[in-house]
This record gives sequence, structure tokens and C-alpha cells, in this order.
Amino acid sequence: MSDRIALIRAVNVGGAKLPMAQLREIATELGATDVSTYIASGNLLYTPPDAFADFDRALEQAIESRFGYFREVISRTADQLEAALRVHPFEVINPKYSYVYALTGTPTPKAVNDFESRDFPTESVKVIGDDLHIRYTIGVATSKLTPPLIARALGVQGTGRNLNTVRKLIELARV
Repeated sequence: MSDRIALIRAVNVGGAKLPMAQLREIATELGATDVSTYIASGNLLYTPPDAFADFDRALEQAIESRFGYFREVISRTADQLEAALRVHPFEVINPKYSYVYALTGTPTPKAVNDFESRDFPTESVKVIGDDLHIRYTIGVATSKLTPPLIARALGVQGTGRNLNTVRKLIELARV
């Protein structure tokens, strides 16, 4: 059973290669236990060592040191991800088109209001706490709702996982 689920932003896309075997190795070297990964998109399950006040920041630094690029590590507990699923505000027509987009922090109320007031022609968006919920009508590949646009609009970085992946991560964390 793992205590945390780390969602690492934008790896194994755009030249930022992060082999999952090396990610598991880094986490273990930092003292994490119960280490595993799920698919090659930066999903790490682990129990952090007691010695680290902020394991996520240490993991970011270790990845940057080894691979030469910085990526945010955003972690949640299985309970937090399950709560995000419970409050997902959109009808789930196809779980691979519905996302929980974990944010590095809680955006300001003004940023949330401005963002949610925008007209996204093929997406529905709703910020709840430090998660952005998205439903893509025709999928993420052709969407104009890009990670840089989200980061600029909300003032915080984030990374998304579709509901199928979120459910699987919760399941794996509880095994």
C-alpha cells in the first residue's frame, strides 16, 4: 500500500524523457518505499520517508539533476484523488475525455472566475480547490485548452490524468 501518488508534469513528451525504471530508482534512492509506477506518463506511487519534509521537491531536484530539465511533482493521497472523483462536476460520457488536472496550488478566486468565464468551444472546465476538472467533447489531442494556457490563466502549474487513469492509480495505491 502506497501513501502518495505523484503526478509528474509533462514527461515522456516533447523530449523530456523519464524512464519509469529510473524514476523508481530515484524515489528509492531518496528513501521512499512501496515504490511503483503506472504507465510511462509520470505516475509514481510511493510511501515517502519520514526524513523528508517535502519529498516532492526533493524528487523534482533529483529529476532535474539527473535529466537536466525541471518538472513539477504534484502528489495526492488516494483519498484526495477519490474525493476529486466524487466532486467531478460533469457528466462522464467517456472517462478518457474527462480529466482531473492536479494543480500545484489553489488559484485565486479572480483567476478561477476569469478562467471559468472563458468560452472554450469543445471543453467544460471547473476549478474545485486545487484541482481543475475538464471534460473534452472530442478529446484532448485537438484541444486549444493547453497546459501553458491553463498555467497562465490560473497562475499555477498542473498536470492532468483522465478518469480511467485516476481510478487505476487509486486502486494501485490501495493494494
